[in-house]
Amino acid sequence: MRIFIRFSFMLALLLVIACNSNKESNESNNTEPAKDTHSFANADKISVSHIHLDLNVDFDKSVLRGMATLSLQHHLPADTLWLDTRGLNIFSVTLNNDTSKKINYYLGATTPFKGSALGIPVNKTTQTVQIKYQTTEESVALQWLTPEQTAGKDFPFLFTQSEANLARSWVPCQDSPGVRFTYSADITVPPNMLALMSAENPQKKNDSGKYHFEMKEKIPAYLMALAVGNIEFLATGQRTGVYSEPAMVHKAVVEFSEMDDMVKTAEMLYGPYRWGRFDVIVLPPAFPFGGMENPRLTFLTPTLVVGDKSLTAVVAHELAHSWSGNLVTNATWNDFWLNEGFTVYFERRIIERLKSKDFADMQAVLGRQDLEETLEDLKSNPEDTRLKLNLENRDPDDGMSDVAYEKGYLFLRLIEETAGREKFDNFLTNYFNEFAFTSMTTEKFIHYLKENLLNDKNGLTNKVNIDEWVYNPGIPANCPIIVSEKFKEIDNKVAEFMKGSSAASLNLYNVSTNEWLHFMDALPLQLSMKQLTDLDSTYGFTDSGNAEILCKWLRKCIAGNYSKADETLEYFLMHTGRRKFVKPLFSELAKTPEGLEKAKKIYEKAKPNYHALLIATLEQILEKQMIKV
Repeated sequence: MRIFIRFSFMLALLLVIACNSNKESNESNNTEPAKDTHSFANADKISVSHIHLDLNVDFDKSVLRGMATLSLQHHLPADTLWLDTRGLNIFSVTLNNDTSKKINYYLGATTPFKGSALGIPVNKTTQTVQIKYQTTEESVALQWLTPEQTAGKDFPFLFTQSEANLARSWVPCQDSPGVRFTYSADITVPPNMLALMSAENPQKKNDSGKYHFEMKEKIPAYLMALAVGNIEFLATGQRTGVYSEPAMVHKAVVEFSEMDDMVKTAEMLYGPYRWGRFDVIVLPPAFPFGGMENPRLTFLTPTLVVGDKSLTAVVAHELAHSWSGNLVTNATWNDFWLNEGFTVYFERRIIERLKSKDFADMQAVLGRQDLEETLEDLKSNPEDTRLKLNLENRDPDDGMSDVAYEKGYLFLRLIEETAGREKFDNFLTNYFNEFAFTSMTTEKFIHYLKENLLNDKNGLTNKVNIDEWVYNPGIPANCPIIVSEKFKEIDNKVAEFMKGSSAASLNLYNVSTNEWLHFMDALPLQLSMKQLTDLDSTYGFTDSGNAEILCKWLRKCIAGNYSKADETLEYFLMHTGRRKFVKPLFSELAKTPEGLEKAKKIYEKAKPNYHALLIATLEQILEKQMIKV
């Protein structure tokens, strides 16, 4: 009997341990480096601590040519350094700054989404590796623009886009967000052109065309950036300023005049800005995103410059990345929500202080509407609606949807509402300080969250239901409900219009951009010709200079076969490279045989203006629709 009791006790103990182990299985081994399936790098054994680039920018041949010198740190015994490359011509590899002794190296076969592994034989005495190389047409991070594709029409332009894993296509490196390094560069460009990087930057051109750069804070490879063109600089404050082509720079300075206040507001929320300056560069229209948070030099789309500062929340978003993303970085692209969900939350807190709570809530409601559309698009692939993703054997770009941004934001807003804003703000401040300049996994964050804010003792863990938010598809039932009184008024106006009231009787002449966007979202996609004509003649949507409004309007014009907008549609698609706008319009066109034919013709003309990331997205859409037809 005693043996049976002892056995029963031991069995029960083992069951408890097993249950606890299963409960915390998602949080185990927080100290182990995260496995990045999108990189060939063996950074756990040998990591790159610094990269020095010596590159010549050749616009005639559209290539970067030169040398990358990589400084190494040895952690575990290894006879090979593994790097990531994609579309690079490797000319030679040497060790320890002895460029006279070329060594053999291994360059693997090209793998989809990853490129080719570069294996370099080393030993524990190897301190540096020098790689002479040149980019090619397959270097998809590089966008080479002719003078005709710029605002000034007189100089060519080059910019990079390294996120997610495209840095390897212009620099041989350990291209994983979990690997951080400092870098320096000597860049040679044609005379009368300015080179800029995500580093300490010049503010004026020089006569030599030679520029030196230093990034003294450790960053992951996806935050390496380069831009070259006929560029000018104007300050907006002591720590902030705008770079752009001369034709755009004065407009941009007026549009982004609040940047200094944004930095001060962000610091009041979550501690000091740690990157020196916060400058932005307004790029030509081919730039595929609203913004890219390259440290010290955020890249921005010109579609933000509309004259009324109504779209400057994007600047607040990229600034917020200086804490969430650049300072504390997702360790792998499966953890992408740690960058973007946090940043959307932080952005809206900045906007709430600078503008108003109602303005920030309007942004949140619009974000929720975008999220619902994304959830509908992902119905056949619900696993991609989880916060923690599984992108193995897939392009990491597939995970960059509104789920990471808006579901991530709603999760953090729920935590704020559950724990209280003051406690959550203290938690975030400590989080950014404790993990500054390091990488973070989802599991490590959850462990930190439970240890420092939500735990079983205060009963908040169950209220939030962390696992359902992070590891399950869809939106949990305890999702915060965000409302806007101004949007309720817009809903009433939409109801009136759909019952037959004229557009003029709605009296919407003085509403904000946010209200117009909600108005467009609240209307059915399919409107009658009479309704489209009435709206357009009253409010002039087809002539709108606001790309956010125009994109939503043009989508309805496509659905309603409103041919009066055809010329504007083609011009917009020809002169806008921002994926957020271009993708839904081509998707809408491709829904009918006639629209698909129109989409193919526009695409062939517009393709030279598009970045490789956008081209890949559009060709997938058009090919899929062609197969259906």
